[in-house]
Amino acid sequence: MTTDSEARKSGPRLIVLLPLAIFLVLAGIFLMQLLSGRDISAVPSALIGEPAPKTVLPPLEGISLPGIDSGQFAGKVTLVNVFASWCAPCREEHPVLMALAQDKRFAIAGLNYKDKPENARRFLGDLGNPYGAVGTDEAGRSAIDWGVYGVPETFIIGKDGKVLFKHVGPLTVQSVQTVVLPQIEKALAATP
Repeated sequence: MTTDSEARKSGPRLIVLLPLAIFLVLAGIFLMQLLSGRDISAVPSALIGEPAPKTVLPPLEGISLPGIDSGQFAGKVTLVNVFASWCAPCREEHPVLMALAQDKRFAIAGLNYKDKPENARRFLGDLGNPYGAVGTDEAGRSAIDWGVYGVPETFIIGKDGKVLFKHVGPLTVQSVQTVVLPQIEKALAATP
């Protein structure tokens, strides 16, 4: 039989252990999600199958390329890459974009996200420019329309101007070979 003093002592101990128990349960859930093998680049997008967001962005100052106007996507397959000079993964994926730019069957447009023009120019000057058009989105408003979670992100726009595919995170040689290029081939084969 427990006494009143023993019951009072066990009550505070349970209250102290409750936050620890909640933390352990949440940590277990997060760990299960991490270990589930889910592809984090496969973030769903409400834009898939929809027309590319109406986008009119001014060109990056100091380079002789046009800005982005979503009307330029019509009639051709376009890869739209959201990048920033301050983004380390953007630097990692840049050689992959440079290699993709060698394929002239589709266009590549860069959406420069929340960046200073001088930094973006230096970034492209140092690493090369794979883009046929670069639009600046200094306030990040167009990126919101595109449903961008963070940089880098890449979209494939079909000949009909609709968003066909979204890749979240840096492009790698493997992701391009196994996912992106097959999506581009599918888009190229489609009739508008």
